[in-house]
Amino acid sequence: MTEFKNEVEAADALHKAYTDLKAEISKVIIGQDDVVKLLLTAIFCQGHSLLVGVPGLAKTLLIKTISSALHLDFSRIQFTPDLMPSDILGAETLDKDRNFKFIKGPIFSNIVLADEINRTPPKTQAALLESMQEYSATVGGKKWELEKPFFVLATQNPIEQEGTYPLPEAQLDRFMFMVTLDYPSFASEVDIVKQKINVSEGVKPVLNGEQIIAFQQLVNDVPVADNVVEYAVDLVHKTRPNSDRATDVTKSYLEWGAGPRASQFLIKAAKCNALLSGKYSPDIEDVKAIAEPVLRHRIVRNFKAEAEGMSMTKIIQALL
Repeated sequence: MTEFKNEVEAADALHKAYTDLKAEISKVIIGQDDVVKLLLTAIFCQGHSLLVGVPGLAKTLLIKTISSALHLDFSRIQFTPDLMPSDILGAETLDKDRNFKFIKGPIFSNIVLADEINRTPPKTQAALLESMQEYSATVGGKKWELEKPFFVLATQNPIEQEGTYPLPEAQLDRFMFMVTLDYPSFASEVDIVKQKINVSEGVKPVLNGEQIIAFQQLVNDVPVADNVVEYAVDLVHKTRPNSDRATDVTKSYLEWGAGPRASQFLIKAAKCNALLSGKYSPDIEDVKAIAEPVLRHRIVRNFKAEAEGMSMTKIIQALL
C-alpha cells in the first residue's frame, strides 16, 4: 500500500483516484455521473446504498463495473419470496467424513448487489441488514467476520409493489443513501445503443482493497468547521415536525423527521464530497450537495403532501 507523507498528499491522491475511476467507469456506464459519484462516496464512507429505478437501467452492470474498477470481489443475490437466510449467509453441511463444514454464501464478498430487496420476507431481509451493520454473519451459533471493504447496494423497483415486503423505516435508516436512477437523456441513450460492452476487458483496476480502506480512514479524519456541523444538525432538526426549528413546510407536509444518524451521515458524506471535489475540508455547499440522498428515505410525508403532490425532492429543496 502506498504510504503518504501527510493527509494533504493523501487527499490529493484520493481526488486523482476518483478522476481515474470516473474515466474507467465511463467506458461502460454512460450518462450516470451523479449516481456513480454517490455510490463511490458511500464506499469511501463505509456506508451502503439503496438504488431505486425501473428495470433495464443497467443497475447490475453499474455495480459490476464499479467493482472491476476497484478490483474487488462482486456477488449478486436475486431476492425472491422463497429466498432463505442461508441462501445469503451460507450453511453448515456434512462432508464425506461426516464432519460439519461451513459453505460461505454470497454475502462473503466485497461488493454485494441485493437485487430487488423488497421481494423477500423480513426474516431474509434481516439477515442481510445484520451483516451490513455488524460486518459479520452468524451461522450455527458461530460468528464469521466479513472481509473489508464491504459494500451493499440494494435495489428496489418503484413500479411493481404487489407481493413485496417494503423495508420499514428503521431498516431503511441503515442505508447511507437512497439513490434514484432515472432514464438516460436522448443523447446518452443513443451512445448506449451504439456501445459495445465488455466489462472484463474494458475496465482496468484503479484501486485495491488496502487503498480503499486507507481512504476510508482518511475520510474519517477530515476536519470539519463548527458552522458546517451546526448547519447539518439544523437541517435535520428542520425535518422534525415537533422541533422548535421546524419550518412551515415541515409542519404542513411531514409526519416524521430524520434521526441523529442522518446528521452523522450528512457530515461524513460532505467530507467525502469535498475530497472528491479536490477540497481538503467540507463547507455548507458540500452538505447541500448530498442532503437529498441522505434525507430522502429518513423523512415520512403525511397525507396532505401526497394529496398535493409534494415530492420528497420538493420538500428537501424547500428545507435547504
